[in-house]
Amino acid sequence: MSGTSDGSRRVDLLGMSLDQLRQLCAGLGMPRFTATQVCDWLYKKRVGSIDAMTNLSLASRSRLAEVAFIGRGEPLSVASSSDGTRKYLFRTTAGHCVEAVFIPDGDRATLCLSSQAGCRMGCRFCMTGTMGFLCSLTAGEILNQLLSLPEYDLITNVVFMGMGEPMDNLDAVLAATAALTADWGLGWSPKRITVSTVGVLPALRRFVEESRCHLAVSLHNADPEGRAAMMPVERAWPLAEVLGLLRGYDWSGQRRLTFEYTMIDGVNDTPRHAARLASALRGLPCRVNLIRFHEGVRRDDYLPSSPQAIAAFQRSLEQHGVVCTLRASRGQDIEAACGLLAAKDNPAKHSINTQSQ
Repeated sequence: MSGTSDGSRRVDLLGMSLDQLRQLCAGLGMPRFTATQVCDWLYKKRVGSIDAMTNLSLASRSRLAEVAFIGRGEPLSVASSSDGTRKYLFRTTAGHCVEAVFIPDGDRATLCLSSQAGCRMGCRFCMTGTMGFLCSLTAGEILNQLLSLPEYDLITNVVFMGMGEPMDNLDAVLAATAALTADWGLGWSPKRITVSTVGVLPALRRFVEESRCHLAVSLHNADPEGRAAMMPVERAWPLAEVLGLLRGYDWSGQRRLTFEYTMIDGVNDTPRHAARLASALRGLPCRVNLIRFHEGVRRDDYLPSSPQAIAAFQRSLEQHGVVCTLRASRGQDIEAACGLLAAKDNPAKHSINTQSQ
C-alpha cells in the first residue's frame, strides 16, 4: 500500500518514512512538525484513519485525506492451532491473500510475516511456491500484518519467513524494517527482527550492507546438484557464491547469521550430507536450524526424515563445531508450519468481523 493507490490516486501513509512524510506535508503547505505528528499516529498510536489524527487541524486532515489514506485492514479470518499458534489471513490492495502466523512460546511471541503473495523461487519443499508469483507487498501491507494483529502488544519478535522471498521485494522489506526500528517508527531493536532468503545475491549484498537485522539463509543442501534439485535458485545464485559473500562481513557481533535446513528422508539427511554441510560452513560464525519436513507439502517423492536420522545429523554437525538446533514444528494442524503457507481455505478458520479503512 505504501506509495501506491487505493484506486483514487491517493497514496498510502503506512510504510512511509519521516523524510517521505515531510516531503508530502510540505507539498500540501503544512508545517514541518506535521510529519512527526503523522508518524506518531501511524506507528505508535496505530490509528486506522486520518480523521483520528486529532492534533492535526481539520484543514490539514482534509488536505491530507484528499491525497492519502492509511492502508490498515483487519485480518479476514483466523485459524487456531491446538498448540496456541494462530494463522491470520489478510487481503492486499491488489485483491490477493497472504498469511501471517502468530507463534506464542512462554514469554516470547513471534510473528511470521509475508513479503509477497505467492513466490517465484519454486522451492520444491514449499507450498507457497505452488501458487506461483502473484504480487509483491508494499511496506504498508507488510506492516499491516503486525499493526492490525489482535495480539500486537504480545509480539516480541518478527521473522520475514512467511509467503514470498524477501530479497525479491527488498525495497519494501527495507522500508518496513526501517519503520520497525527507527525512532520515528516503532523503535524496536534490529535484534528483534530476522529476514530470510534463499540467496538472491544482488539484493542480499544490499541487505547485509544496509540493515542490522538478523539474517536467515535457506540452505537445505550443501551439495550443488542436490540443492539445485530442491531449489532452482541454486542455478542462478550458487550457494558457494552466497557463502563467499557472507564471509566478507562480520557476524561475530550483535547480528546473527542462521542457516535453515529442512530434513527430507534420503534427500539431504545422510552422514555424507552432514559432513558436506559442516565443511561448507567451516569458520563462519553461524548456527543451523534443522526443520522437519511437513507432509502437508504434497510431494510423492519427499518424506520426513526419521527422528533417528535428524538426531544423528544434529550430533554430526555439533561434533564438527557447528551450533545446531531442531526447530519445533508449530501450527501443523492448521497448515501454519514451515513450508505450508499457501493462503487457501482451511476448515479450522473462522471469520473475523472486520472493516478496512
